[in-house]
Amino acid sequence: MKIMQIEGGRDLSGTIRISGAKNATVALIPAAILTDEEATICNIPEITDTDALCDILKALNVNVNRASESLVIDPKNMQNIEIAEEYSKKLRASYYFMGALLGKYKKAVMYFPGGCSIGARPIDLHLKGFEALGATVTNEQNKYIVEAEELHGANIYLDIASVGATINIMLAAVRAKGKTVIDNAAKEPEIVNVATFLNNMGAKITGAGTSTIKIEGVEHLHKCFHEVIPDRIEAGTYIIIGALCGTPLKIDNVIPEHVDSLLSKLEEMGVDLEVGADYVIVSKPQTYKATSIKTAVYPGFATDLQQPFTVLQTQCNGKSKTTETIWENRFMHVPYLKDLGADITVKNQTATIIGPSKLKGTDVVATDLRAGAAMVAAGLKAEGKTTITSVEHILRGYEQIVEKLTGVGAKITIKEI
Repeated sequence: MKIMQIEGGRDLSGTIRISGAKNATVALIPAAILTDEEATICNIPEITDTDALCDILKALNVNVNRASESLVIDPKNMQNIEIAEEYSKKLRASYYFMGALLGKYKKAVMYFPGGCSIGARPIDLHLKGFEALGATVTNEQNKYIVEAEELHGANIYLDIASVGATINIMLAAVRAKGKTVIDNAAKEPEIVNVATFLNNMGAKITGAGTSTIKIEGVEHLHKCFHEVIPDRIEAGTYIIIGALCGTPLKIDNVIPEHVDSLLSKLEEMGVDLEVGADYVIVSKPQTYKATSIKTAVYPGFATDLQQPFTVLQTQCNGKSKTTETIWENRFMHVPYLKDLGADITVKNQTATIIGPSKLKGTDVVATDLRAGAAMVAAGLKAEGKTTITSVEHILRGYEQIVEKLTGVGAKITIKEI
């Protein structure tokens, strides 16, 4: 088991460069099997979710070569076999193999995916989409068998604008016969990045980034080279850390429009920001104005930034509120923030934070990926030593987090116990 130890209360200054987007990468890797030729993806983050997906590729007899930040995926000798539970349970995004395998072979067999326990995470919208394309879905003791004699285009309306369902249906539809239309599609930048990748391979997808995506099925996809966009959630996390500790902190390789909702709230809070074409410079203010947020699908305030932002709200003067509308278990970090000295109460899906609170280091737990990011942010702000357990959650989504933070003045280590 790994633990992270942070000696907090230190100012941070310098530059942190943002890595490739986790939430794009985890869809791009399965998408690469839709061609029979090589696909090269660069700006791949070195995180454990990437490793887990590469393990699935290798189990399917796909040739995988990693060089620096690039991944070369060659599926020409691929075998469509059942994806074992030991692989699928490692991460939520393993479900993208369901859409990719269905799209390529008209059959996918795998177990229910794993991932963070942040609430009920059914995949019924994915399965309804597959059925609309002509597939049958069988569930045998948590194992899904999705197969079709032929996939055909369909008009699909998503009851919820789900990122996962939008991407998975795209993967299944790119080689289906005819035209598929996804209405109430999610609009996240990662969807645009995946659609661009597929189009680079010869797919015919329009409308990605809007609520209506249209896909004209093609017979074959070819080799391509593709770059992963910068990670907007990693960027947002470090921008929040800069607002807590920056003197100043520059966050580089950012697409600012992807974090507009966060930047707007930081301005409302009184945080000093300089926003450039591909960077954000952030400095902690003398005082923070109480600011409330409500999570929403993109371009609203990202649920993945809610937990780190809560740490910032503990430093505000007066009462701030955070309302979570996406996941019902996204306040599991709150008890640990209270252990650190925060004044927070949660009722229904709203947290009320009274500040400012002086945070003092103690032992806390990273209950999930973004809760772990919140613990890191709190540990950096708190006086004294903070010890975080279940660090494996954090390493799923933040490349070289220790090195990046140490490089700007943090005192932080990870060790095995």
